[in-house]
Amino acid sequence: MNIIKVKDTEMGGKEAFKLMKADIENGAKVLGLATGSSPITLYNEMTSSDLDFSNMTSVNLDEYVGLKPDNEQSYHYFMKEHLFNKKPFKNSYVPDGSNPDAEAATKAYDKIIEENPIDLQILGIGRNGHIGFNEPGSPLDGTTRKVGLTESTIEANTRFFEDEKDVPRFAYSMGIGSIMKAKKIILLAYGEAKADAIAATVDGPVTEDCPASALQNHPDVTLIIDEAAASKLK
Repeated sequence: MNIIKVKDTEMGGKEAFKLMKADIENGAKVLGLATGSSPITLYNEMTSSDLDFSNMTSVNLDEYVGLKPDNEQSYHYFMKEHLFNKKPFKNSYVPDGSNPDAEAATKAYDKIIEENPIDLQILGIGRNGHIGFNEPGSPLDGTTRKVGLTESTIEANTRFFEDEKDVPRFAYSMGIGSIMKAKKIILLAYGEAKADAIAATVDGPVTEDCPASALQNHPDVTLIIDEAAASKLK
């Protein structure tokens, strides 16, 4: 794992953008994208750049089950607000959270991933080490599936909803096995709340208890983290 320590999220976004730009210049055509607060400064760099993404494809990690694309808390909506409205891609894929048929929705998304091999995957990380919505206990070779969100993840998401009862309990998520097929991976993490997860990802054993620890077995991973997130590394 290559670790880049940065001062703050702004610098993290700039470093990630540099790596992304170089990868695109080297022929990358498919970007795996993430939601949450960690990649926002990267998306700001992308939208303010002169890069043209109109011949590229994006494949997002996950989506809440039960939310339609126009719901303001959906990841469809998030991606449009932070990236796609300003920098459209030729094709942009997000799991269909409005489809109640989990088997159909996940099989359809696996087909999309198979047809669009990811050149560069952007990841955030949860406080419990989840990547995508692959919570602790997720199979390290898994493909897209419906996952139940842990209480800590639900609690972390309550700030985005008016009522705690409105927070989704399930999501469709790209599996760890699918994430690991990306040619390159950049993981972004900021703040002391992510320090334990980063330490387990880098220094701990590869285990389902920390899903992100699977990244130790990937040949090309870069972690972009601030000092607080790096504070518990050995």
